[in-house]
Amino acid sequence: MMKILVLNGPNLNLLGKREPAIYGRTSLKDLEKMLREAFPDITLEFIQSNHEGALIDQLHRAEAEHFDGVVFNPGGYTHTSVALRDAIAAISVPVVEVHLSNLHAREDFRQHSLTAAVCEGQIVGLGATGYRLAILYLVERARQTVKH
Repeated sequence: MMKILVLNGPNLNLLGKREPAIYGRTSLKDLEKMLREAFPDITLEFIQSNHEGALIDQLHRAEAEHFDGVVFNPGGYTHTSVALRDAIAAISVPVVEVHLSNLHAREDFRQHSLTAAVCEGQIVGLGATGYRLAILYLVERARQTVKH
């Protein structure tokens, strides 16, 4: 069975309450429920932390525990954390960066991601659907890897 880590960074615990005009009204619990229902045959582990080091530890654990992929919303650390960028680059587990809002339509400082370049890809601006698309990508990637 496939095992995917869904990792959420700072302030994502406030989803549904924090700036709903930007991030929507879906809570983090709602998002988890939606993904579990959409992917019943995949083991999904959900972690949210407001602490950079804890997120780095989870990326390292994904490697050590042989996860098949990571869906990662680094939140505000996207634009500031060389340490998270280096942690993603250090592991062989594929990471897909996801953002609920369209970073490219927001403030200038949000338009640059330090982490995207070391991820398999980046999905922005599609709300909660972006997480589902990231999982679909990781499933398809795993199928392609098995075929070869």
